[in-house]
This record gives sequence, structure tokens and C-alpha cells, in this order.
Amino acid sequence: MYTVSQVNALIKAALEQMLPPRMVVSGEITNWGVGASGHAYFGLKDESSLLPCVMWKSRFDKVKFEPENGAAVLATGNIDVYATHGKYQFYVESMKPAGLGTLQMAFQQMVRKLQAEGLFDEKYKKPLPPYPERIAVLTSETGAAISDISNSIFNRWPCARLFLYPVAVQGVGAAEEIAAAVRDVNRRNKHLSLDLLIVGRGGGSLEDLWAFNEEVLARAIFDSAIPVISAVGHEIDTTIADLVADARASTPTKAGVAAVPDIGEVMGRLLQFEKRLSSKAQWRFELCEQSLRTILASSVFRKPLLFVHNTEQGIDELETRLADSVKGLLEKAGAQIHRSYYAILRIEPHRLLGNKALAVSNLSNRVEAAIRAAINSRQMQLTARANRLEGLNPKTALLRGYSITTNKATGRLVATLEDVQTGDLMITELSGENLIESQVTKKQNRRNASGRQKG
Repeated sequence: MYTVSQVNALIKAALEQMLPPRMVVSGEITNWGVGASGHAYFGLKDESSLLPCVMWKSRFDKVKFEPENGAAVLATGNIDVYATHGKYQFYVESMKPAGLGTLQMAFQQMVRKLQAEGLFDEKYKKPLPPYPERIAVLTSETGAAISDISNSIFNRWPCARLFLYPVAVQGVGAAEEIAAAVRDVNRRNKHLSLDLLIVGRGGGSLEDLWAFNEEVLARAIFDSAIPVISAVGHEIDTTIADLVADARASTPTKAGVAAVPDIGEVMGRLLQFEKRLSSKAQWRFELCEQSLRTILASSVFRKPLLFVHNTEQGIDELETRLADSVKGLLEKAGAQIHRSYYAILRIEPHRLLGNKALAVSNLSNRVEAAIRAAINSRQMQLTARANRLEGLNPKTALLRGYSITTNKATGRLVATLEDVQTGDLMITELSGENLIESQVTKKQNRRNASGRQKG
């Protein structure tokens, strides 16, 4: 009798004896997944079978391309038993695409990813400065690229200033180092005042150039505020840095050509501008000279005092016309005054004024009499109303022996028994402003009292 563990151990030993220690398996990826630990779990299948596979994180991190379901691959590893679950698995040590190079597949996958995000769109590409003065070159300080770039630039544009930022251009960590350099230059550009960046290297194999296909460098170039020229030394293939950069040069030498203008061409254009400017200035000078001759030939310059004399004559004529006009107006005004004077004499104003004064005096006497009569009438009416008011004054009755009693607490007149209560203080006013203060000790209604007695 065997235990489960013993059976699994026997199967494991049999597999180790019967199967080769390492084998290459061709198949199509299925059920692809990566655990939280970073280990990859998947299967390889063909038309009729499925092989469970596992790839530890330390091995998976070295895979250049992105595995996905449906991808045909060649996986290298060994078969062993996972005793815990009693199943055999293919432990993959390395993996590459079947029929296509690993790096080429990784390149195509990265192109699709970044293209979908828009990193290659023309609308994001910055124009290169037409006349750059300060240019930074990010490349190896020992390679031929820096010499090719500097020679090309200085031959075409000697006034440029180059700044070398030495970086590794191949090997592990090269992409990260170049990306960090791009970001560092942008961060310090307020002080560096760079107009242009050239990022590149000389030629090499796809493996040598792979740093320029890494995502970290592509994103650093895309984020750069300074225009970037990608100058990777290869004529046929294209790197991702070429696709995302603002401009691409197939060689470092051509990068220098793309970066700066040809000073000979610039000087030629300047000479053309100089000739055109000189010709235009000469034409303008001749036109102004002709205009000046025309002006000098005018009567103003031939007889400069003629205008002054004509103006003086016009002023004299205006003065004469003004004097005549004023004289005519004065004569008309004098005649009008003369006619008005004799018209006033004809209406005898002294007699008219006497009649008006008499009428005013009579009217004044009539008004004065009417006012006195109105005042007397109003005074009589006022006296009669005053007498009536005096007769209505309740205090007038005090002179005839009457009195006025008020409740001291409420200040109201005592007219009925309900106006006071037993114990209330009362004020009785007599004639001559004499007052008596008393207290209610008893309330009695004699009418009601007599009625009860009769009953």
C-alpha cells in the first residue's frame, strides 16, 4: 500500500528518469495570468492537448516582449511534478515568439501601445528653432556620434554652442539613464537656455540600439519642453525614439544637418535681402528726390512772399468789409432810436403816468378797506367761538358750586360707581384750583336701595 505522497514521489522520479532535463516546447499561450507575486501562470496548447506552465518572476522579468493569449511561442524549461496538487507542470526558464524575433515582437507591441496613446501624433511635435544657438547632445562621450554631430553642426553653423551630456547608449539601464538626462536638462533649462536637444548614438544591431526602443525614454522625449531630434545611427530600421521625437535623423551627421541651417545659405539669403533692401531704398530715395524737385519748382518756393502778400490783402479786404458793416449797423440803430424817441413824445408819457398813479392809489385804498373789513369779521367770529368754548369748559361750572372728582389711581373722572372701588383715593377739584383728597369707604346706589325698600 502507498500513500498519496509516495505515489506523487514515484511519478516525479519516473518523469525525471524518462524526460530530458531541458526541452523546448512550441505552442500557443492560453489562460495567461500574472499573480501578485509576479509569477506567470498559463498553458501551452496545440490542436489536441494542453500543457500547464509556470514561469517564476525572476525568469519572467527577463522576457522582452509582452506575452498574451493566442501568441505562438517557443518555451524552454523542464517538466516536474507539483506534488501538493498531484499534477505535472512545465517550468519555463525562457520564452521567445515563434517565427518572429523577441525584440521585434516587443518593438511592435510597444509601437501599438504608444500609438494608441497618441505619442506619435504630428499635432504634438514641436517645430525646430530656425537658428538655434545653444544645443545639447545626449550621447556617449567616447563614441563617434559626438564627433559626427559636432563636425556637421560647426561646418554648417559655426556660431552654435554645443553642450555634451554624456550618457550610456546601450546595455542594462541605458534607457533609464538617457530618460533621466532628458528630464534633468528640461528641469534646468531656465538656466541653461537650450534651444534644441539631440539624442542618439552610432549604428549597431537591434540589441545594441534597444535602449532607444524602451518606453521610459519614449515618454521622456514626449514630455520634453525642448524640441528633440532623434539621431540613432541606422538607415533602415526605425526606433521608437525616432517615432516620438519632434524630428528624426537617420545618422548623427544628418542630425547636425537637420539641427542647424547652412551658414552659406543664410549668408546668401542675407545678401539677397541686402540687395532688395538697397534697391528698394534707392527707389524710395529717387521718388523722394523727385517729389522734392516738384515741391521746389512750385510757386511757393519761387515766390515765397506771394502767399503772405495775398493773405495780407485778404485781411485788408475783410477789415474794410467789417468796418462798413459796423458803420451800417450803427446808422440803422441810430435811426431806430430817433424814431422811437419821437413816438414816445407823441403819446405824452407824463400824463399817462399820472393817470396810472391815480388808478394805483384808488386800488390801494380799496384793498386796504377790504382787508380791514375782513379782519373785523374774523375777529367777531373768533370772539363768538371763544365764548362758546368757554361755556363748554367743565371748569366753568366750578364757579357755580360744582366740583370734579377723579380716581387718583386711574386718573379717570368718577361718573359711576364702577369708576371706583372701596378704598380708592379720589381727588375732588373745586373752584380756584382747590383740591380735596378723600378715600372711598362705602359705595351705595340710592335708587336701587329705595326700590328694594319699596318692595
